[in-house]
Amino acid sequence: MEQTVPDPHWDEVLVKLQAEQEKSGYVSETFLEQLARSAGLSLSEVYGVATFYHFLATRPQGRHVIRVCKSLPCYMKSSQLVIEAVKAKLNILPGETTPDGKFSLQITNCIGACDQAPAMLLNHDLHGNLTPEKIEGLLDACP
Repeated sequence: MEQTVPDPHWDEVLVKLQAEQEKSGYVSETFLEQLARSAGLSLSEVYGVATFYHFLATRPQGRHVIRVCKSLPCYMKSSQLVIEAVKAKLNILPGETTPDGKFSLQITNCIGACDQAPAMLLNHDLHGNLTPEKIEGLLDACP
């Protein structure tokens, strides 16, 4: 008799990844290994899910995470100027964190603010119709 393996419950895996992200600020390799074992999946399968979603991080992030939208509407409204303003202000590149651990810069797909392009999330707060001057003020206001 052929034994069948149940399909993994990907929604449960994603919920657990999101909960760990919320609790720890990122999803550690140790957590990924434990989750893979408990879900009966390979580490590469769980890692693939964790790295597919831009809102999950597999390494520690700054206290303030900046996610600049790179979708077509934001791109057409000069989102590159937003990225350049953040890079210049913080002296970091996308994917990096400031040495003091205050800011991380991420480039992400659509954040659902096409009507406010160019837009970004600063932590969970949406900021749209951005200019380099607005960027400087937003970052200066972060504790």
